[in-house]
Amino acid sequence: MKHFLFCLCLISVAKAQNYNPDAVNKKAADTYATAIQLLDDGARREVIPVLQKAISQDAKFVDAYLSLGGVYGELKDYSNSIANYEKAFSIDSSYSKYYLLPYSINLAGAARFNDALNAVNNFLSISNLNEKSKKSGLYRKACYEFAVQYAATHPTANYEFAPVNLGDNINSDHSEYYPSFTIDDSILVFTRRGEGIREDFVESTLTPNGYSKAAIIKGDINNEPSKGGINISQDGEWLLFAGNFSGQGFGNFDLYISYDTPTGWSEPVNLGVNINTEFWESSPSLSPDKNALYFSSNRPGGYGGKDLYVSYRVNGKWQPAENMGPAINTAGDELAPFIHADNQTLYFTSNGLPGYGGFDNYVVRKTGEKNWGTPENLGYPVNTINDDGSLFVASDGVTAYYSSDRADTKGELDLYKFTLKQDARPAKTLYVKGYVTDSKTGKGLPCSVELSVDSSQQILSSVQTDETGFYFITLPVNKNYTFTVNRKGYLFYSDVFNLADKPSDSVYEKNIALNAVELNATVRLKNIQFPSKSFQLEPVSKIELNKLVQLMNDNPTVKIQINGYTDNVGSDADNLKLSQDRAKAVVDYLISRGINDNRLTSKGFGETNAISDNSTEEGRALNRRTEFIVTGL
Repeated sequence: MKHFLFCLCLISVAKAQNYNPDAVNKKAADTYATAIQLLDDGARREVIPVLQKAISQDAKFVDAYLSLGGVYGELKDYSNSIANYEKAFSIDSSYSKYYLLPYSINLAGAARFNDALNAVNNFLSISNLNEKSKKSGLYRKACYEFAVQYAATHPTANYEFAPVNLGDNINSDHSEYYPSFTIDDSILVFTRRGEGIREDFVESTLTPNGYSKAAIIKGDINNEPSKGGINISQDGEWLLFAGNFSGQGFGNFDLYISYDTPTGWSEPVNLGVNINTEFWESSPSLSPDKNALYFSSNRPGGYGGKDLYVSYRVNGKWQPAENMGPAINTAGDELAPFIHADNQTLYFTSNGLPGYGGFDNYVVRKTGEKNWGTPENLGYPVNTINDDGSLFVASDGVTAYYSSDRADTKGELDLYKFTLKQDARPAKTLYVKGYVTDSKTGKGLPCSVELSVDSSQQILSSVQTDETGFYFITLPVNKNYTFTVNRKGYLFYSDVFNLADKPSDSVYEKNIALNAVELNATVRLKNIQFPSKSFQLEPVSKIELNKLVQLMNDNPTVKIQINGYTDNVGSDADNLKLSQDRAKAVVDYLISRGINDNRLTSKGFGETNAISDNSTEEGRALNRRTEFIVTGL
């Protein structure tokens, strides 16, 4: 009722010009008194016909118009709110001028930002405003100026914001929020408000006929009533959530994890002192490779009330959480981080960054392995003058989900989906999955699986396989990658994924059999590249060569020979020399990285020992290769 209460507090200070409150028709004044009582009782919708009746009893009842404008504003019926304020202004602009601030707010609610800016400027020109009113006016002015500037630089002529309610199988007469999906959209989990402080974690599964009837997740994770945000890992194996579990936490709300087991979700496990504190932690979001956990906390030492933090998982252990810094965190509150499946794009809400007022949604993109760019406001109509809830963006990078109390809500907050505008979308993604096994026994191998971007040599994703050797990686399309697998005691595996022209939402299955380190074992290095007729290593070669350095360091007694080969273009003598020079270039790189030269030899074979037909370019490309062979243990 903030608009209406604002109106009441100003009535006593306004001076009438054409309107005299004491001269209002007595019946209208009595009706108005009844309306005020209803408002005191919180009956906003019920008061509308009563105020309308007062106006019918006195057509120039300015206070009734102003109060009706405030009520409609609270109900987000901006057009009726604006109409009633303007009627009051037309009767007596001097008496009503103090209401230019709530009038501007409703203009902004209707996306009339230029008009809202004019109205608030008129409000701020009033000579006898108190400091609180000036502060409120200046805050709104900054919001409207932002909105006007944003609209000028971010045209949305072809964008339609049309949220679709997820329907009766998902939404209820209670509030639903914090939606989270697996990478293939097969499982949806979210939080549902119960009675009192009760919050329950709920799940629904995708069927040929749509999502199933949502049901409370069974198991210990719902035992305690006081919970919060929930996030399911992209592969559906982990649940991360906030809860106030009696006797299990470090403080107010802590973050917990539960694992998918053959008998259901496991008992919640506190994520520990490196993530949780005696203060408040909530709204977790797990990176697709499970190696970074983003969340919000109000612990001391931040930049505002609630800041965003990230903890990285190294060798299976969560490291001390790091504040995400002043480029993202402000003197206000930052909440509800969500890291997309591309592992490059983070969405969150803030009331401290420039925006439309209250909490807005923002997107920020990685500029390096742990570095981020400048947050960007998602703009109207995703953001409004109200507090806007958090987003979940599906792996397709187009479909977004959020909670809202729109006109077609089933009750309070419902879950909706909508199409994200082009400039707010993350990179489109695809995913790779498979098993890593021992080549002789077929047994699954826990090991490290990495994908590096060829163009930058940046490690984009690094995951550990589970005990069966299964791995699952999501990655952005439109790039080429080097794929490497490492385990101590085994020769590393390396391959090139040329995915720059592959469609998004594709599934690639790559099962990998690792060979143990043994005498005469041979590995072809698939991404060692040289310019034509040159033995100067291309930068992309370092991805694979650094894995060879790691192999040599992990197995300090192993000796290897680097073998170089060419295709049949050119003379035999030139090809032999080029292959020798290229093999030596690899050895020189390994020595530069600390590998003792007495463990390394090199040999060039020219165009001999071809492994493919030299009559085609594809065959010649396979013949231009670099290999290493284990020559000593």
